[in-house]
Amino acid sequence: MSFSRWSAVLTVVFVALLITSVAASVSSAEEKTEILIGAAIPLSGPMAAHGRDLKWAYELAANEVNSAGGILVNDLGKKLKVRLVFEDNTSHPMKTAATVEKLVRVDKVDMLLGGAEPTCVQTACIVAEKLKSYYHTAFAFPCEAWRDKKFKWSTDFFFMLDQVAIPFKVLQSIEKSRRPTKLAIVTEATFSGDALAKPLGQLSKASGYGSALEIRLPVGAKDYSSQISKAKGAGVDAMLVFAGVEDLETLVRGLKKSNFNVPYIHTWKGAWSGRFAKDLGKDAQYIITDGFWSLDYPFAGARELGEKYYKAFGEYSVSLGLPYALAKILFSAIEKAGTVDGAKVRQAVLTHTFSTVMGNVKYGEDGLATFPQIAAQWWNGKQMLIYPPEYAIWKVKLAPAWDKR
Repeated sequence: MSFSRWSAVLTVVFVALLITSVAASVSSAEEKTEILIGAAIPLSGPMAAHGRDLKWAYELAANEVNSAGGILVNDLGKKLKVRLVFEDNTSHPMKTAATVEKLVRVDKVDMLLGGAEPTCVQTACIVAEKLKSYYHTAFAFPCEAWRDKKFKWSTDFFFMLDQVAIPFKVLQSIEKSRRPTKLAIVTEATFSGDALAKPLGQLSKASGYGSALEIRLPVGAKDYSSQISKAKGAGVDAMLVFAGVEDLETLVRGLKKSNFNVPYIHTWKGAWSGRFAKDLGKDAQYIITDGFWSLDYPFAGARELGEKYYKAFGEYSVSLGLPYALAKILFSAIEKAGTVDGAKVRQAVLTHTFSTVMGNVKYGEDGLATFPQIAAQWWNGKQMLIYPPEYAIWKVKLAPAWDKR
């Protein structure tokens, strides 16, 4: 066959392939009718309260973008609405692995939004890496641990690791003549509790408080009388407490029952939920909680978000802004990438700055973005923001005797 005839044949083949490719692309665009986002979250188990908030925040963000017509996907030349697919991971890592795999392999989601409990989130990161499915999450790992893993299919939005320093900074803001001086470090008897107790003890000495009394709380105990007696005997006037909501409530009830007033109680984990204030009523007053966000932040949409949540649940939240911002970042990144290809969407997350109810969010090349933890004091059913100081709306109050509250 002559060269000219070969050239003609190759041209015909090339054109045929091009037509087939274009037809396939057009078909794909026509067939794609929605963006599927999967989320394996704790709708039951110990973290169910947090799972409820995640679901509500994700749904709110999706409804907002859908009401505007959806997300413009340039690759497909049209706007697509978001459909969320939820799976209950029951607050358990092994269930998390199974549900993430189902979302990707069976439900065929385009990408994933994150969960809550760190161990579950870490499991999901590993599964997403294996499946090469983009997982946009928070709470995955402390910063250095995240960097060590070098994940290519996840991004993590995590709090700055200054949590152990915050109570000491808040204490320093109290007038010296009234400032508590005898600290107790009260942590649940778990690996996480023991891990937190060590740096708190070190900071107690470095901050001029000397060796703090260390107390462990057995998880799920019905009575902490012996631990309270130990603190009372040592003249403790400040407690730094890491415990779940039920154990923290048991501790506070025990303090009141023994008529032992601790003017400054700073907590992690147990007091952030509206359930804490509902369960304890006025006895929740003065307790300081950690958190990730506040409706009192001066960022666009923060107050409106908090008010919508209060209307829905009759509670305030110090965490809601995080999952809401997480979802909004993902939706914005899809539009910036112009595709539902997870790898390209992840790259868009890494290369843009996002304006959110958490403030401006910028991810590093390692896939990590950070935000400051907050501290807030319970007052009349609301967490009043006292830290970071640049956003504070409230000056910390020391608790008076139980019969004067």
